[in-house]
Amino acid sequence: MPTEAAAKLQTATETLFYNAAKGAREQMQRVLKYGDTFAVFDSYGDIGALATGEDGLFHQDTRHLSRFELTLNGIQPLLLGSNVRDDNVFLTVDLTNPDIYSDGRLTLSKDTVHIVRSIFLWDGSIHQRIAVRNFGECPIDLTLSLGFANDFADLFEVRGMRRAKRGAQQVALDATRAVKAVYEGLDGRMRQTSVTFGPEPTMLGTNFASYAVRLDPNEQRSFYCAVTCSLDADKRPVPFFKAMRASLRDRMRQTRGVTTVETSNDIFNEILCRSAADLDMLVTRTSQGRYPYAGIPWYSTTFGRDGLITALELLWRDPFLARGVLRRLAARQATTCDPLSDAEPGKILHEMRGGEMAALKEVPFSLYYGSVDATPLFVMLACRYAERTGDETTLLELWPNIEAALGWIDGPGDKDGDGFVEYHRATEQGLANQGWKDSHDAIFHADGRLAEGPIALCEVQGYVFAAKRLAARAARLLGRDDRAEALDAQATKLADMFDAAFWRPQLGCYALALDGDKQPCDVRTSNAGHALFTGIARPERAAAIASAFMDHDFFSGWGIRTVARKEWRFNPMSYHNGSIWPHDNALIALGLARYGLKSTVERVFRGLFEAAVYMDLRRLPELYCGFNRSRGRGPTLYPVACSPQAWAAATPFALVQASLGLEFDAANSEIRLRNPRLPSFIDEMTIRNLSLAAASVDLALHRHGDEVSVRVIRSKGEVQISALYG
Repeated sequence: MPTEAAAKLQTATETLFYNAAKGAREQMQRVLKYGDTFAVFDSYGDIGALATGEDGLFHQDTRHLSRFELTLNGIQPLLLGSNVRDDNVFLTVDLTNPDIYSDGRLTLSKDTVHIVRSIFLWDGSIHQRIAVRNFGECPIDLTLSLGFANDFADLFEVRGMRRAKRGAQQVALDATRAVKAVYEGLDGRMRQTSVTFGPEPTMLGTNFASYAVRLDPNEQRSFYCAVTCSLDADKRPVPFFKAMRASLRDRMRQTRGVTTVETSNDIFNEILCRSAADLDMLVTRTSQGRYPYAGIPWYSTTFGRDGLITALELLWRDPFLARGVLRRLAARQATTCDPLSDAEPGKILHEMRGGEMAALKEVPFSLYYGSVDATPLFVMLACRYAERTGDETTLLELWPNIEAALGWIDGPGDKDGDGFVEYHRATEQGLANQGWKDSHDAIFHADGRLAEGPIALCEVQGYVFAAKRLAARAARLLGRDDRAEALDAQATKLADMFDAAFWRPQLGCYALALDGDKQPCDVRTSNAGHALFTGIARPERAAAIASAFMDHDFFSGWGIRTVARKEWRFNPMSYHNGSIWPHDNALIALGLARYGLKSTVERVFRGLFEAAVYMDLRRLPELYCGFNRSRGRGPTLYPVACSPQAWAAATPFALVQASLGLEFDAANSEIRLRNPRLPSFIDEMTIRNLSLAAASVDLALHRHGDEVSVRVIRSKGEVQISALYG
């Protein structure tokens, strides 16, 4: 029997995917990120006012700023507007004064003072300029104040976990214009937050700074503040404008030469622009290359599954992102058995964390391998990257990792030797469910009973099939024909076994999973769509699944639900049992396109497009609720969904690929569009700088009913463009 402490940790660990909503969000959330630092503000540019409690300045899984609020004469200003720049570099907040009274007398009429907060992140710091201008006819005297606090809370504390003991914290003034807070963690690391002001405040305390300001008519003054997160006691903030130029240059370098998409639909262009900017923000430079961190606020770190799926969604647009993902995960591929971290030789990382609780093993996620699907997805991405780019050098570099991953699939991954890959956590501290639907109640039987392991998920068998089929092609490319034949034979056998064990005629769908007794979970779920994505499904099964997905039980009008209505645990407000996930729909759309089901692709595409129209900043979130679409109102949001989320941001680009049927053949220098279609809300599309090896092209596409014409408007290097029909 587990100890009481272990039982409490087990319960907490099983619900880490679940983020408690503390109440209705009072103000809109605004997000900035740079590298391993991100910040969540409310619409005023403040920290500490969101009802969900998730705001703050975070660096390497530690909150370095838990409160940062601006007041004018002790009163919160009035909000005029709040916008994140199109490229996600700046948050700009426009404020004004309310009516201000003194001794019952109106001393300052509202809308006299204009305040502009300009905020950005760079190199571990928040930089902020506060510009104050008097539009009145008389001189005015103001007190501008900033209140701040930092709790050095571990990210998992912010998410709701309780700790019996914490480290020691000290706060002190650092000269006349700075405050320094230092936290000595129980892990022996020193974490520091410095708050630096310019010019020197009129008054400065350990949790506030204030300026006594006199403004003549039409006069403007600016005040600057930098909040720096550091493990280096000597680190000092860079001046505002120098940091701003560096941040803008960095973003320009990151976007140079990338494939762009522009259409005749201005709203869809806004969705694409926001998605591209979110991806640029989430992609982080690591020692192995660029890596898309999963999402903000809870998943701003390396996640194996998320990074792999994001790279697969973007492979047509940004193939070299995949190289960074593969190299980073290869560098951390498990080589030993460690039950606490669910590690086994050949397994690919699920999650890594750099906070105090992970270092102390209060949570098992320092380097955690409790994912059943990351390993076959790694093989899929590595081999598809090689086919997309012709980069045999990287393929050869990664081949030992590919073989190790295949070894895990055929060995520890198949715990009972029945030919299917299963999961069963090695420790009670790990995740109970280890597919992408990792809620504790996501895998269940038709009568609502939770499945008990080892569990073989429907989509994972598809990932393994695709991994082996693709690895066979990669092996031939490297001249390893015997290995290729063995892998092809294994893939063919798996496809036959899968159809026999998972197809449920009474459902018209594949079973969600097989439990530890090899009993199928006869539940209709979106997992079956991933079988289309990987190609393991027989063509006649694909048509039946597509038909089911378009039924009202699955299709809400805003997308395909994770679980069909009428299933026992269906709940449109749940995390995985009836909600709508954009990336899930994107992979299903790519699967539908594989089987030539383009009219169904268009319905999925339209549903997600029309959902995004209602979203703040045109940003598709991690998920939203699966309620039926109602006339005249948008989709219902999931209150604590990550936004932005990498694989959701990649979704519009994956939908473009599915619609156009884009395929790349580096060996023959050919880009193919197989049965290209454009949805009815797009008449024209221009794709610029679409690359294949050293060549690149610009394409113009025009919709003519259900048909599309393709024209090359620029070509550089040797590349052939083919449109294939039928």
